[in-house]
Amino acid sequence: MGSYIVKRVFYGLVVMWMVATLVFFMLRIIPGSPILASLGVEGDPAAAAKIRHQLGLDQPLYLQYLVWFERIFQGNLGNSLYGSHQPVSQLIQQAFPRTMSLATLSFVIALLLAVPAGIISAVKKHSLLDHSFTLAAFLGLSMPDFWLGILLIMLFAVQLHWLPAIGYVSPSQGLWPWFSHLILPATAIGTAFSAIIARMTRSALLEVMQEDYIRTARAKGLHENWVILKHALRNSLMPVMTVIGIAFALLMAGTVIVENVFAIRGLGRLLIISILQEDYPLVQGTLLVIAAIFVSINVLEDILYTYINPKIHY
Repeated sequence: MGSYIVKRVFYGLVVMWMVATLVFFMLRIIPGSPILASLGVEGDPAAAAKIRHQLGLDQPLYLQYLVWFERIFQGNLGNSLYGSHQPVSQLIQQAFPRTMSLATLSFVIALLLAVPAGIISAVKKHSLLDHSFTLAAFLGLSMPDFWLGILLIMLFAVQLHWLPAIGYVSPSQGLWPWFSHLILPATAIGTAFSAIIARMTRSALLEVMQEDYIRTARAKGLHENWVILKHALRNSLMPVMTVIGIAFALLMAGTVIVENVFAIRGLGRLLIISILQEDYPLVQGTLLVIAAIFVSINVLEDILYTYINPKIHY
């Protein structure tokens, strides 16, 4: 088990290194530069040369790469090029809890909606409930999350005045203020992902319920609920776990539109702003954190697979 985890972590670090290297060189290949974005086309050449030297852009590309990687191992992601020139790590630390809170609550809402719906659809195949959940899933997949977010704001914030429309409040200021600011964006995001998970749960469960050991369990006289929950559901979790892991990783990195609608300055919004401003250090640091999130979730999934399915060997 230990060697398996070490191998998976090592492969994950290789993937992160490849992503970091790709981001570093692509940022320097694409047109534009942070100096041009900062000073403009008619900027002072002397000021441009000074900024270029401060950023190390006057050095050979390979040397810039080596210096950047050395700083990463020291925990130094550099400073942002704009605003107060804050350290990139500090900006990410400020944005990460907001995205983590939003993604976690969205994930919980998606699971609470998706898993029961998927199980009921599989058990009641071709029934009115199955068709209703299928229709709801298609609506959830086709409905843009930002549009649903706007509708929720209009209903619960503007019309009913039950919940705040925008902003983020830290949990340290109270659980209800924190929850009340996140429930609308989390519902908007979680609804779309619940449709994906529900459809995968239904498909996987239907496939497993055709297996011989399910018929054998029923022939032994086991209760139908026990057959479904103990035997069928557990053995159908493999593809569902994959979708759930990918969904959570996407939630951590792909909530940028909803974050903008609800004015939440999370990782997604921070990444978009840094790209528009051509802020090299902030783009590199944010993408490195997002890659770490994806890799960590994939490693955790691989470890959980061995517990869910005993057929998988280390």
